[in-house]
Amino acid sequence: MAAVASNMLQVEKYKNELKTKAEALILRGFPEKIVKLNNLLATDQFNEKDMNSVHESLNIPVPEPIAFNCHSPAEGDTNGGGTERGGKKRKLENCVDGEEPKQAGTKVMALLSGPVPCNKRLTDLIAVVKPQIKELVEDSNLLKMWISFMIPKIEDGNNFGVSVQEDTLAEVQSVESEAATYFDQITRYYASRAKVLSKVAKYPHIDDYRIAVRELDEKQYLSVWLVLCEIRNRYCTLHDIITKNLEKLKKPRSSNTDALY
Repeated sequence: MAAVASNMLQVEKYKNELKTKAEALILRGFPEKIVKLNNLLATDQFNEKDMNSVHESLNIPVPEPIAFNCHSPAEGDTNGGGTERGGKKRKLENCVDGEEPKQAGTKVMALLSGPVPCNKRLTDLIAVVKPQIKELVEDSNLLKMWISFMIPKIEDGNNFGVSVQEDTLAEVQSVESEAATYFDQITRYYASRAKVLSKVAKYPHIDDYRIAVRELDEKQYLSVWLVLCEIRNRYCTLHDIITKNLEKLKKPRSSNTDALY
């Protein structure tokens, strides 16, 4: 019994500490965070207008095309083909009967110029944004537990305050889920870029694949900027909705006895 009582005291202590931490986060932490994110969005790093500066050298040069023919023109053959005088076809050298002539392509997958680098500009941006995403997930989880602890037991009557708590809790859970998907966007960017780069390495003579890499980097730059804006907006939304309904969140079922006098 003593162990049970001790555990109950520790749980109650944890709840009280969490409530105190959550209220401090809402009243002081959120405004500071919003100002910090606004200042970050105003920096040159996130306010680039020239998208050409986002591009990165691929380090995949276009090799000289190498063609190997299975035959050479016969002496006196003026048309340069493999047909003898009189229209009779000459047997192709180095070719097996019944097989089509083979042409060896360039070994483009060797990457003799060295490794293909990541886009450093975007990598630096992602390194700045990822801690902000993680912090938003942690803050949302804290608020979710705070609201959950303040929901009173289920009973009839005077449930308007409880509905305010439930609506706010749903909004916090939505923020938490959306913030978690931002990590998935970053992972998919690297996977998509690697896939297109493999095409560039395999088909270095096709410019469309190289353009696709540049377009993908520009799209990711805008995506990272938008993620940071959404993080700022989510902090603003949570701060606004919670501060407006703070009394109802803390005391969802106020007593009506004061109205009698």
